[in-house]
Amino acid sequence: MPEKKDILLVYTDGGSRGNPGPAAIGVLIGDKSYSQAIGQATNNVAEYRAVIFALQKIKQLLGKEKLKKTEVIVHLDSELVYSQLCGKYKILEPELQPLFIAVWNLKLDFAKLSFKKISRQDNKAADRLVNLALDQETKDNALF
Repeated sequence: MPEKKDILLVYTDGGSRGNPGPAAIGVLIGDKSYSQAIGQATNNVAEYRAVIFALQKIKQLLGKEKLKKTEVIVHLDSELVYSQLCGKYKILEPELQPLFIAVWNLKLDFAKLSFKKISRQDNKAADRLVNLALDQETKDNALF
């Protein structure tokens, strides 16, 4: 009888105010949430950085053995990033190529990893985390 795999649902979002502009990521991994400002970036760079952060954090949280037994589903609302990660779109922007490669290399550590395109409406929690980080960054910079 095959071993039962756990399923881990992940939601990622990245955003920038201006394109490029101040940027941040928001990530939900199961019941844990993370948000952080990432400096100046485009929206697409922020979306990729959110996926990379999520995959790195999952590896940390689960460890090698549990990672082998866990199906990970990453939900994202970026049409471009989703389509590039699924091989539907070419990566034409030079700044996105190393980010794509980083995701591709991280994928090798996962037994079962898939990406699911969802609507912005269904990604509100991750989007809220992005905005929290951006608001905090704006507030922190206003103090100087």
